Amino acid sequence: MAMNDPTEAPAHTYASYPSLVDRTVFVTGGADGVGAGIVTEFVLQGSKVAFVDINAEKAAELVARCAALEPRHEPVFYEVDLVDIDATQAAVARAQRELGSVDVLVNNAASDDRHTWQEMTAEYWNDRLNTNLRHYFFTIQAAAPAMIERGGGSIINIGSSSYMMQEDFFPGYAVAKSGVEGITRTLARTFGPDNVRVNTVLPGWVATERQLTKWWSPEGEEGTLRDQAIKRRIYPAEFAQMVLFLAADDGAACTAQQFLIDGGRR
Repeated sequence: MAMNDPTEAPAHTYASYPSLVDRTVFVTGGADGVGAGIVTEFVLQGSKVAFVDINAEKAAELVARCAALEPRHEPVFYEVDLVDIDATQAAVARAQRELGSVDVLVNNAASDDRHTWQEMTAEYWNDRLNTNLRHYFFTIQAAAPAMIERGGGSIINIGSSSYMMQEDFFPGYAVAKSGVEGITRTLARTFGPDNVRVNTVLPGWVATERQLTKWWSPEGEEGTLRDQAIKRRIYPAEFAQMVLFLAADDGAACTAQQFLIDGGRR
């Protein structure tokens, strides 16, 4: 990305994790935004990455950017609508055939479209839960058996600080994201004896292209920075560093936890 790209993090020297080299990683919603940052950072670690998304155009751009880095493994993209559970689970099975058993699952895909409680219909309520929560469980259902058989793995669910902040401009999204923590804590207990870890990483306001083009306003950013302890934007590459830590052997003792990456806003 260009140095003046508003979604690019300031220059940092990040950690390298030897345990992530050649590790198979499956990321949902990886074509852009936070997901693209996660895919890119795993590629830079030498991991074998498969990602799914509904946006094939953005995915192709990401694959090309990653290929230009001359990585150990180029990422693999599968076009999938995660609302389709059969297709989602088939994509996990395909990744395991082509790249090897999934070591790391990152459930990231979501849509934070704004809506009010007054305009909510039963159909849109179901859509919000299907888009932002349901596939998390069924992706885990597809990936966990191989982790259990192998004796370990890391599942990382991307949540949102929105429900913790009592943000009220997308109730269906906020309710779905609060459910992510229920999945994390329940399955961490279920999978713990098999050394499969389950954690949640929650972003605050992260400067992605979607956020900056659809929801950004000077007043909104001023309020966010006022509330944050760190008085600057948070970027996808920075957010991804916690995901890498939890995926690597370095995070081997962490499970059933929430990790909030929000610049000290909460």
